[in-house]
Order: sequence, then C-alpha cells, then structure tokens
Amino acid sequence: MGRTNPTFRDVLSRMEDEWGDFRRALRRRHQPLFDRLFAYAREHADAASNLNHPDRLAPVLVSIDLEQEDRIDELEARVELLEAQLEDDSAAVESPAPDER
Repeated sequence: MGRTNPTFRDVLSRMEDEWGDFRRALRRRHQPLFDRLFAYAREHADAASNLNHPDRLAPVLVSIDLEQEDRIDELEARVELLEAQLEDDSAAVESPAPDER
C-alpha cells in the first residue's frame, strides 16, 4: 500500500521551492542565512516525519528553534569560558607574584 501523505523531506523540498522568490529578493548576505534555516529543518526531518503534523510549517519552525537553541547554548558556554579566562588573567595581573613583595 502507498502512503497517503508525502514524506516530510518532500514537503520541505516543496516549501523551499515555494519560498524561492522570497529568497531571491533577500539581500545577498541574508540568502545563506535563509538557506541555513532549511538546513536546520532537514536536520530534524526524521522526527518531523514521525509527527505527521497537519500544519506543515509547525515542524519546520520547531526544528529551526531547536537548532537555534543549540547554537545559543554553545555560544553561552563559549562566553562563560572566555569570561572565566578573563577573570583568571585579571586576577593574575592584580595580585603580584610572591617574589615581587
């Protein structure tokens, strides 16, 4: 028996085609960002296929949100690491070495 619904990857490919005019109208610097959003959605195509949501845009948006949350977490961890390194460096500069007293 055949499937009654297209695969999510098919739906996503069709959506990307439908948004082609929008993408072309974007400034060149924004076009790769737009493409990245669809790449995020493709990362979660298996999960979206299992959902089989009646609103085809909902799993795309949640997939994008998940990937952006992951990037935010990664960037926050990097910021915390850099702040800790700065604090260590400033503490080393502020307190003189024991032989300098």
